[in-house]
Amino acid sequence: MSNTVRLTMAQALVRYLAAQQVLDDDGRTVPLFGGVFAIFGHGNVAGLGEALYAQRDSLPTYRAHSEQGMANAAVAYAKAHMRRRMMAVTSSIGPGATNLVTSAALAHVNRLPVLLLPGDIFVSRAPDPVLQQLEDFSDGTASVNDCLRPVSRYFDRIVKPEQLLSALPRALRVLTDPALCGPVTLALPQDVQTEAYDWPERFFSPRIHSFRALPAAEDDFAAAASALRAAMRPVIIAGGGVLYSKASAALRRFTEAHGIPVAETQAGKGALAWDHPLQLGPAGVCGSTAANALLAEADVVLAVGTRLQDFTTGSNALFNDAQIIALNVNGYDTLKGGGLDILADASLGLDALSSALQKWSVGRDWLENAKRQANEWRDIVSQVTGQRDLPSGTLPYDGEIIGAVQRSDPQSMKNDIVVCAAGTLPAELEKLWRTSTPGGYHMEYGYSCMGYEIAGGLGVKMAKPNRDVIVMLGDGSYLMLNAEIATSVMLGLKLIIVVLDNRGYGCINRLQQACGGAPFNNMWDDCLQGIDGVPAIDFAAHARAMGAEAEHVGSIAELEQALTRARTAKRTYLISIDTDHRRTTEQGGTWWEVAVPEVSTRSTVLDARRDYETAKQRQRSITAPDHSTQVKSDV
Repeated sequence: MSNTVRLTMAQALVRYLAAQQVLDDDGRTVPLFGGVFAIFGHGNVAGLGEALYAQRDSLPTYRAHSEQGMANAAVAYAKAHMRRRMMAVTSSIGPGATNLVTSAALAHVNRLPVLLLPGDIFVSRAPDPVLQQLEDFSDGTASVNDCLRPVSRYFDRIVKPEQLLSALPRALRVLTDPALCGPVTLALPQDVQTEAYDWPERFFSPRIHSFRALPAAEDDFAAAASALRAAMRPVIIAGGGVLYSKASAALRRFTEAHGIPVAETQAGKGALAWDHPLQLGPAGVCGSTAANALLAEADVVLAVGTRLQDFTTGSNALFNDAQIIALNVNGYDTLKGGGLDILADASLGLDALSSALQKWSVGRDWLENAKRQANEWRDIVSQVTGQRDLPSGTLPYDGEIIGAVQRSDPQSMKNDIVVCAAGTLPAELEKLWRTSTPGGYHMEYGYSCMGYEIAGGLGVKMAKPNRDVIVMLGDGSYLMLNAEIATSVMLGLKLIIVVLDNRGYGCINRLQQACGGAPFNNMWDDCLQGIDGVPAIDFAAHARAMGAEAEHVGSIAELEQALTRARTAKRTYLISIDTDHRRTTEQGGTWWEVAVPEVSTRSTVLDARRDYETAKQRQRSITAPDHSTQVKSDV
C-alpha cells in the first residue's frame, strides 16, 4: 500500500506543478514553471489562493493588472525560453476567465505553452446562478470557460479532485511536446478546488522533463535529397521551429555545406546571424529585396520549422512555381504547400538531410548571386537606419527610429531583445532590426495581437533578466494595454519602452487606401469627434503616473540622448516620439491578399479590385502532396 497525503484539489495541483523540473542550458535543474500569474477573485481566491500561498517559496505567485496582460506575459516568457520553461495563469470566473481567450488564441497560433487555470462555477449547483455565471438555457454544464475550448490544445474541467491524476500528466505532455505544444486549460470549479482527497505521495515526486527531438525516418529524405540535387535555384526559409529546436548551428552548417541561401520568417528571425554571407533577410510581405528576388526565382524551397503563413508566402504568390520541401516536427505543417514532407526535429532533420546530400552544393552562379543580393540588402538597411539629420519640420518614421535604438548601444545586436507585435513596426523591424543571437528578436506576429508588447516585454524580462528588453510599439497598442508597466515597476523588472505616436492606426490607414478606400476611422483626424476634438495624449506623463521614468522627445538626436539615459536608468523607462504615419521603407515587400469589394460607387475601389483580380492569378494552386517517389511497392 503506497503512502498517501491528504490535500485539497488546489493544493495537489500546485504541489504537482512545483515538482516539475527541467535542465537549463548550463545543465542545472530548474523549475519547469517559472511561477503563476494570478488575479484573484471569487472562483480562485479561497481554494487556489490558499494553495499558492503555501507553496509561494517553491512556486512564486505574481500579481498583474489585467488577465490578458498577465497571460501575454506568460506566453512571452515561454517564447523567450524557446518553450523549455513556462508559466501558469489563474483568474476568477466570468470576465477574468474570458479575458484569457485572446491570449489563449495567441499561444495556440504561435504554438507556445501556457497553463490556464480559470476558476469555474459550483459543480454542486447549490448556489445557482452565482455571481458572473453565464447561464446557458440549453446546457446546464456550460460555463464561460467553454469559450477556451477552441483556443486550447487540451481542455479539461476537473469535477472531482482525483481527476487531476490523469489530467495533469496529459496537460504536461501537451505543454512539453514539440508537435502538440500550445495552451492548456484546466477549468477549476470553485467548490472542487477546496475538496480533499488522499493522494499517492509518488504523484508529487520531482520529475525532470526532457524535450524529445523527433528523428526522421531514413526513407523520408530520399525524395527531398533528390529534389535538392536537381535544383538550380534552391532557397531555405527558416521559421520559428529552427529556434525552438535550437537548430541555429545545424542551419548554419547546412547552408555553409551546401551553399543554399537562407530567408527567414518573423518567428525565425535570428536563426542565422544578420551578417552571415548567405543571410537574405526576411521573406514575403515584409521581406527584403534579396529574399523576395531569390524566392521569386526559386525552383525548390526548403521550408524548415515554418507553417508558411500568408505573410511569408506572399499569399501563395511569391514562389508559386517552386517545389516545396516542408521539414517540420508537426505533421499538420508538413502538408503546407502541397510539397514533399519530412516529419522531424529541425536540427536532426537538417543534419540527416545534409548527410543524404553528401558533397552536393549549389552552382556557383546561384551562390554568388545570393551573396551579392544579401550584401546589397545589408547596404539598404544601413542606409535606411543611418538617417539622422532630417529636414526641418520632417517627422521621423519607424526605420529611422529603429536605427537610433540600435546605435544607442554598440553591443545591441548581441545584448538587446526587441519586443513587438502589431501595426507598422513588425514590417519595419523584420526588415531592419539586426540581431546576432537567437531570441534577440521577439515578435508576436502569428496572431499580431495589439497590446501584447508591454506585457510581452515583461515576460521576456522575467525570462532574461540580464538582457536589455526594448519594447517598441505604436500609440494604438499602448492605449489598448499598458497596465503591466505598473507590474514591471512593482517587480523591479526594467523595460525600455519606445512609443511611436503616429496619432492613430497608421498601418491600417495605409492598407485602407491601398484597397481604394477613403481615409476613415483610423487616424484621429478621420474619426468622429465630439465638441472638444482630439485628445492630446501625454504618454510620458501617463507612464510616470504608473511609476516609470519617462520623457517625450522631438527628434532623432533627442531620442539617442534619451536612450542613453534609459539604458542607465534603474527602472522602466518610457520614451515617446511623434512619427510620420505616411512614410515606410519602400524597398522590399510583396503582394498580400486583402479582398477588395466587387461593387462600389467609388472608382478607386473598382481600380483596386481590378489590380486584386490580376494579382490573384499569380497564386499557387495547392494540391495534395505527391508521394509517388516515396511509396514502396509491396508487389
